[in-house]
Parts: sequence; structure tokens; C-alpha cells
Amino acid sequence: MDLHILDHRLRVTSISKNGLVNFTHPLIKLIFLRNRTRCKFFSLTETPENYTVVLDEEGFKELQPSEHLQVESSIWLPLNVVSNGNASSSSQAVGVTKIAKSVIAPLAQQHVSVFMLSTYQTDFILVKEKDLSIVISTLEEEFNIYKEVGGESVPLHSQDVSNGLQKNGREGTIQLTVHPVLIPQNQFCVMSLDPDTLPSIATTLIDVLFYSSSPKEDTQSSPSQDLDCIKFFSFSLIDGYVSLVMDTEAQRQFPADLLFTSSSGELWRMVRIGGQPLGFDECGIVAQISQPLADSDISAYYISTFSFDHALVITQIFEELRFGSVS
Repeated sequence: MDLHILDHRLRVTSISKNGLVNFTHPLIKLIFLRNRTRCKFFSLTETPENYTVVLDEEGFKELQPSEHLQVESSIWLPLNVVSNGNASSSSQAVGVTKIAKSVIAPLAQQHVSVFMLSTYQTDFILVKEKDLSIVISTLEEEFNIYKEVGGESVPLHSQDVSNGLQKNGREGTIQLTVHPVLIPQNQFCVMSLDPDTLPSIATTLIDVLFYSSSPKEDTQSSPSQDLDCIKFFSFSLIDGYVSLVMDTEAQRQFPADLLFTSSSGELWRMVRIGGQPLGFDECGIVAQISQPLADSDISAYYISTFSFDHALVITQIFEELRFGSVS
């Protein structure tokens, strides 16, 4: 398999709910007027707490400093696994479990924290730029590693990276924290659309992102093991490909003939990880969730946000897991 380090330097940011009004113009520009920006990697996810915006340096220029904008200090690099010649433009949805054992677990063992972004097309593993040398030395035995430079894929080896060339020597010493989980009752869809049709859904998308009220606004103040509903909507526009993750209630607001999903049209249940904001330094959170699913060959999407992580499992399989039907 090949591992590609994509030609994007990313920032992970958070916009507060009450400060969104200060950012609607740049966000609309980044979503609908991509020809007027040089942003090639943009992802916006709404949760009950805030809006997580992951974007490249060109897109980050559109966000003005504000008390309502939090910016994680690191530069993040997106990694993408390519197998059998299928790049991130694959027409079928894929799951994070396919890379759990080969990428996520080895990085966790080396104390490399990751930020996951699953989309309809592929899974992006974001790592901190300062950890790149450890990432390469950890994964180069398993993968052919390439760095995208100006549209070309250039082979990369650990000796090509100057900021420390060796593993950190701390294999197998992870002290895992077991985080509480919340299980909302929503069912979710993972979908895509032709980016040229974005203007056709502009009114609906703006309404869902910026004006719809959360079905459970007090989630943060009164968490419980099971929530009736959770507000979660994720839109990504990455290298010309659109991905949407929404619950079935939001889906009904969109024209059915413009959105497409996998041929089987699965619905997904969510597990939200974290009782308190997880931060960006802890290692092994994604591995704790994805590894057992990979062991049972169960597909899953995984979306990290500024405060919490979210795993999505097919509804039927989720119910079997919950009630002990899957061995």
C-alpha cells in the first residue's frame, strides 16, 4: 500500500456558537465561492458545543482573529492511504477500520496523536508537522510513502526528513484513558454531491448550517449515557470533492436527486467519545475505538472535532454490538 502526505498545511480551529455571526461571510465564501479563494482543503463540522473548521493556510487567511475563534497551535499534515491504485477520489465510501492496524495503532504506540477526518471518499489522518519524522520512520516498513509536491508524488524516506529521524523509543508504553461515551438516537447518512450543484442547495445548506436550532441545546450541561438527539452536521470540500455527514432529519431538507451515497444506502449510529474536551496531545483515543472494530472487520467512520471525537457504525451492526450479537 501507498501512504501519501498531501500537499496541504492545515489549521484546526473552533468558532463559538454565539460568535458564528462574525464568520458567516468567510464561511459562505469558502463553501460556495471556491474560485475566489485558493483554499483546497476545507471542513466544517457543527456539534452542540461549537463549529470545528479545518482548513489549509489559504483558507485560514479568510478567518479574522476574534475572541470567538480558537486556533490549535500546531500545523497539521493530512495523510491518505491508497491501496490497489485507488486514490481519495474513490466513488465508494470507505471506513477508518481499514487503516486501524496499519496506521493508527502503530502511531499510537509511538505516542503520535492523530486528528481523524473520515469523508464519503476517504479517510484523512492528520498528524502534527513536528511529528512527521516519527510518522515516516514508524510506517515506512509497511508503506511506500510519498509526499505530494506541486501535484507530483515524490517518494519520501526517513533520511529525507531533517527534524529527527528515529522512532521515539517508547513503544508499548501508552497509558490509555478510558473516556465516557454518549450515544445519541439519531441515525446518520454519509453522502456526497457534485460540487457544481452546490449553488442548487445553497439556501438549504446555509439554513442547516447557520440557522437550524440544535435538537438538544443543553447537551454539554446535562450529559447522559444516551441522548435523544445530537446536533451534528459535517461538510467537507477537499480537492474538489464534497462530503456530507448529517442525520436523517437534516437529509430530508435536501433534494434527494442531488445527494448520493453508497449503493446500499446505509444508515449509521454515532458514539461520541469524551466527557470533557479531549485536547490534542493524548494518544491512542482513535486506536481504542477503531482497533476492536477492525478486529471484527466492522466498517466505521471517525470524525474528530475541536472538543470531542465521533465514531459512526452501521445501524444494524451497532445494534448487534450493543446487545452482544456480534462476537
